[in-house]
Amino acid sequence: MTTLLLAEHDGKLLSEQTARTLAAAAKLGAPVHVLVAGAGVASIAEAASRLDGVAKVLVADDAAYAHQLAEPLSALLVSLAPNYDALLAPSTANGKSVMPRVAALLDVMQISDVIAIDGTTFQRPTYAGNAIETVTSSDPKLVVTVRGSAFKPVGEGAASAPVEAVAAAGDPVLSRFIKEELDAAERPELTSARIVVSGGRALGSKEKFEELILPLADKLGAAVGASRAAVDAGYAPNDWQVGQTGKMVAPDLYIAAGISGAIQHVAGISDSRVIVAINKDEEAPIFQLADYGLVGDIFTILPELKDKL
Repeated sequence: MTTLLLAEHDGKLLSEQTARTLAAAAKLGAPVHVLVAGAGVASIAEAASRLDGVAKVLVADDAAYAHQLAEPLSALLVSLAPNYDALLAPSTANGKSVMPRVAALLDVMQISDVIAIDGTTFQRPTYAGNAIETVTSSDPKLVVTVRGSAFKPVGEGAASAPVEAVAAAGDPVLSRFIKEELDAAERPELTSARIVVSGGRALGSKEKFEELILPLADKLGAAVGASRAAVDAGYAPNDWQVGQTGKMVAPDLYIAAGISGAIQHVAGISDSRVIVAINKDEEAPIFQLADYGLVGDIFTILPELKDKL
């Protein structure tokens, strides 16, 4: 069995999610090729070639892949699929957009959000992480998305893998790129940060969120997260949302301030090494998951915590 892994990148840097998904791909027990698709991605391909366990890097350098649209990327993967038994991608916004389309075009089922692999048997969370489903497939090809937080990223290997150019596939022209708006941030990226400070609806307003959460995060060198309720209320942008419908995180330290612990949020933080919960409601579900819990008023505790650091 040979595996093809779709690399995650932003057009400039290779995401750590690629190294985490590579660790999962290695458990299939087959050579792993990494596909880097984009425009002007030679440096990204070089970075991918240095990852431990990569047998070959395929580079599709074409303007059609510059913005990582699902349709052209899916067409590319399908064109390469005859040479592979398994196609993997990180379970990110990009992977969740591309891989279901690939599975449909290949007429196979997708195995989503995998957290463990044993040969061709996979485990994935279901019911917001309250149950773990064991899945096998009789399809001729495996199409899999991987929850990166469940795997440690591989390091660099002893030698670089060979890099090979591949031709672009035909663009179905079913969508087009118009524009993107990105928030410039000096804080760590949420899914790869060692420390995450998250705020919930209990903060009461966007102003209080920024006044209490951001200074603490900056003091700790942490990424900033938010519960779905806080995002829906407009306290924080969508890309800060942590949980089943947001981003899955697995930091060394996760601080949940004013977050009750809804199932969908807990599903996104359960792989964190240490969870600290601060909430005035001692019956809040978040305390059942937390390693350390502090019952009290976040409007008093958070400033005190920042001042003592």
